[in-house]
Amino acid sequence: MASYPDFVSDKLHWVVAGIGDVARKRVIPAIQAEPRSVLYGFVTRHPAKAAAYPGTRTWPTVEQAVADPAADAVYIALPVALHADAAITALRAGKHVLCEKPMAMNFAEARRMVAEGRASERLFGVSYYRRLYPKLIRTRQLIAEGAIGRPLLAEAYCHSGLEIEERKWLSDPALAGGGPLYDIASHRIDALNFLFGKPEHACGLLSNTVHRIAVEDSATVLMQFAGGVHAVVDVRWNSRVARDQFRIIGEDGEIGLDPLNGPELHVAGRVEMLPPHANLHYPIVENFVDAVLANDPGRLACPAEQGSWTDWTIEQAVFSQAGPT
Repeated sequence: MASYPDFVSDKLHWVVAGIGDVARKRVIPAIQAEPRSVLYGFVTRHPAKAAAYPGTRTWPTVEQAVADPAADAVYIALPVALHADAAITALRAGKHVLCEKPMAMNFAEARRMVAEGRASERLFGVSYYRRLYPKLIRTRQLIAEGAIGRPLLAEAYCHSGLEIEERKWLSDPALAGGGPLYDIASHRIDALNFLFGKPEHACGLLSNTVHRIAVEDSATVLMQFAGGVHAVVDVRWNSRVARDQFRIIGEDGEIGLDPLNGPELHVAGRVEMLPPHANLHYPIVENFVDAVLANDPGRLACPAEQGSWTDWTIEQAVFSQAGPT
């Protein structure tokens, strides 16, 4: 493991690359609320967007932002196609990086990012914030304790209509990589990785059943983990019936987390109420600051290496859909 240089300040000065919907609604408020964080500036081609955050700086490129010695960390909230170059630029400049999901357009990019993170001796995490949901942490504990016996099957479904007006880039494969497979399946794939470790096999089906858009409107992924655990992830932008379902089936019972983004956890005939933070991004920002200030990459909720497992799974789903070349 690389030896990470000591961080000498008690405050982390953040640069946020991108001022889009998620950044405005959750990432920026999380940084502002985190007491050891300073919202230092933004990378944006539209400086007027930063006017709502007085006292911050703006730069048109990541290269210019990370040249500022006062910047400590970069939160990458850009379209997926820009993640790799932005992360590598920041890491090579000696900045810590927390990157939105999925971390890359493909597994090769993700591997290159991981390698740069190791070489940089800076912390590099991926913003899979559901790993810090209290009920997902509790689920992993219950599985380890044998509450449902040997785990056999996991199911995750997230269905909605096509609601991407504020993030239109999501329907452009050159920027987003794909549709719901990249956007919403990535979170559920990572949640399964959090519970069961690195996937061993994966395949998938993608289709445009309802919408004639440049990315798929539905995707189904099949995964296998060590011990023979199977998992199914089905995500859709083509259903008028909203679903946010997640459950783990074992030899002796099951754990129900429906809806995944809600507080309820069902196990052994009882309900535990374990709500997520009001700002879903706050715990991942807080966790990242903890890791940097403690100079301890082992504290990261989702280190880049583990984040890349999702990119591998997505790629397996896409390749299996395409068939042999």
